[in-house]
Formats: sequence, structure tokens, C-alpha cells
Amino acid sequence: MGREKMRFSVLTEKGHAEVRERKLPEIGTHQVLVKQLACNICTTDYGQWLGLREHQGYPMAGGHEGSGVIEAVGEGVKDYKVGDFVAIAYDGCGECLACRKGDVLHCSNAASMKAKTEDGYLGGFGFADYFVRNTRSLIKMNPKLDPSEAAFLEPLATVVKGMKKLRVKPLETVAVIGAGTMGLVNALAARALGARVIVSEIMEKKINTAKEMGFEVIDAGKENPIEKVKELTDGIGADAVIIAVGASSANKQAFEMVKDMDGRILFFAAGYPAPELEIDSNVIHYRRLEMIGTYAADTIDFFTAGKMLNSGAVDVSKIVEPVKYKLDDVQEAFKAAATPGMYRVSVLLNE
Repeated sequence: MGREKMRFSVLTEKGHAEVRERKLPEIGTHQVLVKQLACNICTTDYGQWLGLREHQGYPMAGGHEGSGVIEAVGEGVKDYKVGDFVAIAYDGCGECLACRKGDVLHCSNAASMKAKTEDGYLGGFGFADYFVRNTRSLIKMNPKLDPSEAAFLEPLATVVKGMKKLRVKPLETVAVIGAGTMGLVNALAARALGARVIVSEIMEKKINTAKEMGFEVIDAGKENPIEKVKELTDGIGADAVIIAVGASSANKQAFEMVKDMDGRILFFAAGYPAPELEIDSNVIHYRRLEMIGTYAADTIDFFTAGKMLNSGAVDVSKIVEPVKYKLDDVQEAFKAAATPGMYRVSVLLNE
């Protein structure tokens, strides 16, 4: 293989990320060596850095929103070649019932696959300059995409999963509460599916970004978002509401923002501490409301997300922060990512 070492970022405790070096794994029969170009810092990543997700464990060599170029292939690899531009999807054992159904997140062997490496690390080594990956965990990407934008494969796949459950149709009105990174990824996907999208937000930076992306935007700090959605829909309300903020107030707004009969509400965002949900079950009954939960993605969702990014149907360029960080500056990158109001902060791994 030639290359023997890899450099990677690891969270050792709350508030501390550092770069270490370890031996690069050997390439298996159905594996490839990926020269990783970019990995974006997800809420899951900086949430642990902030000390809000201590249950994830240490030392955490995390990162799962990444892209790179294949540098070497195993002898059994058929569908990939050196030079292919790829992004990271979920990986499971590939053999259990859940994996064979495409529900890789619930792999029956997940416990063993997520166990510490022989040298004691947790995580998927997304923030590494090189890593050996199973071909089943990769999706080919358009080489014209910026690596930080191609790294949106995983977050967009989770949105695709939610869109399928929400059954978004052309010409429907979809209201999205929250114009953060995932709120806007939801908005982009809903628009790509032909829906009219209204975005509600209180932060000026995010309001401006949503407007630049061409969405109808409600400044919830100046206007009542419930009344404004009703006004924009001739008093009917939204066909569907996506809650992209983990907050009790967002939960409450959604039930009043959605249309009176047969409305659908997607609970996309988690929140820490957990948001409250107060609703009379009779209201759900008589209004025939659908309360839909979504989390993560299935294998097919990654292929759909790849098509959306590769074709330009979903353009995430405006939700990558312009200042990018080198691997050696990963601690500063986490500080930036954890700053309120930031979109995706990207770490460039081979700069």
C-alpha cells in the first residue's frame, strides 16, 4: 500500500480536540484507501465538544460528514477505481437483516462495529487525512463539487428519509421552523420535490441566508409566524410543517401553523435538554393530524442524496462557512462550529 501512517483528530474530553497519529489499517479485499479531503463538523460532533453528549464516549475519533478521493483499492473491488471522488455513507456488517433491508443504522452487529479499535479509539475517523473504508459505505460524487459540499451527503440523506415519511408532493406548502443548517437542507430538499417552502427564523444572519437562497422567509422576531403562515396560505395553513429546531416553542408553533385537517408535522430535530410536547390527543384525533418522527437514513436515501447533490438539484454552497480550517487547527474549528448562528464549519484534511 505504501502509506503506513494516518493523522486524525480526536476528542479526548469536553472542550479538547487534538491531532494524533496511528498506523493505517491494511486494505481488505472489498475496501479502499480514501485520501480524505474535507469533513464538516456536525451538531453531534460539536455537541460532544461542548459536553452535551458525554454518552458518546472518549477518546472519540469522530466525523461522519466527509468526502475524499480513492487512492488505492482492494483486490476484490469492482465498482470503484483510483481517482474516484466519493462521500461517506453509513456502514454496517452488510449481512444482518437490518443491513440487508438497508436500515444500516440498526445493524445487529452495530455494537461490535462501534466498539473501540485495538488502539482504543471510538468513532469513524472522519477527521483523518487518510482512512481505509468499506466500499459499501461510499457513494460516488460529482468531481465538480467542492469537497465541503460533497460532504453534505449524510445530512441530506437524513433529510431525504424525512421527506419520504412526510410524503411531500409538488405544489404543497411546506413550512420549515428554523433556518439553521438542517432547516435549510430540509427547505432545499422540499423545494427540489416541487413544494412551496416558507421558512421561519429569528436570527438575522439565517434570515438573510434563507432569503439569498430564494425562500419565502418569516422574521419570527418581528412577525407572528403562525399568523404569517396563515396569511401566506389564504388562511388555510401549511400542508406540512418541519420542525428543524429542538425547542418546545417550535413544537407548539407547528400544531397551530399546520392546516386544520389532515396536516402533517415532521419532528426532524432533537434537542438537549429534551423539548416538551403538549397536545390534547383529541386534537390529533379530530383534526386527523399526523405526527411523524424521523432519524438518520437508509442506504437508498444516500443514493438519492447523491443524485440531488451531483445534479445541482440541491445546492448547499451557501450553508458552508467561508472560513475553513486545516486539520492541525481542529480545536479552533470546533470553537467556531460551536458558536451560535454558524452553518457548517469544514475541516480540510489534506491542506
